[in-house]
Amino acid sequence: MVAKQRGRPRSFDREEALEQAMLLFWTHGYDATSVADLTRAMGIGAPSLYAAFGDKRALFEEVVRHYGARHGDFVGRALAEEPTARRAVERILREAAADYTRPGLPRGCLVISAATNCAPASAEVEEHLRGLRNRNVRAIESLIEADVAAGVLPAGTDARMLARFSGGMLQGLSQQARDGATRAELEAVAETAMRAWPQEA
Repeated sequence: MVAKQRGRPRSFDREEALEQAMLLFWTHGYDATSVADLTRAMGIGAPSLYAAFGDKRALFEEVVRHYGARHGDFVGRALAEEPTARRAVERILREAAADYTRPGLPRGCLVISAATNCAPASAEVEEHLRGLRNRNVRAIESLIEADVAAGVLPAGTDARMLARFSGGMLQGLSQQARDGATRAELEAVAETAMRAWPQEA
């Protein structure tokens, strides 16, 4: 009699599994995506999911990092690479118009839309994403303050208000994309938004 081989855990491509989980969370949001949805899309069983990623919340946090590295890093790059706050925000809004309407991907931004109106049990997830969004706003505010101090922007510029305005426009582009706006329409909105910015010296 041939002895039965012991079962081995099903192997899977971690990056591909993360990509599939990302697409689900990005499309449906955190609360509306169940563990059953995730295991089906990722091609693994629930025990494998828990063993590899922890619980649903831990998986989502890894998905957010994966999203940031693959799709959401244009904000950080613009803030780091552009010489002034105005040019950084202009680039962010322009690239958002392209990224939020990219064919073959869900529309909008996962960090902006995946955890809105969460149930109380998911409040920490919602707070985590809120923190990421506010971090970007604070980074823009710091750049504006530096430009005011350097005389690049007028002395009376309200850095906090202008940073909040810019963050609001970025979030608005995400929702408009989810509502069906085209890239060209979003680019026009971004161009209009930049007219509210003070001109550089």
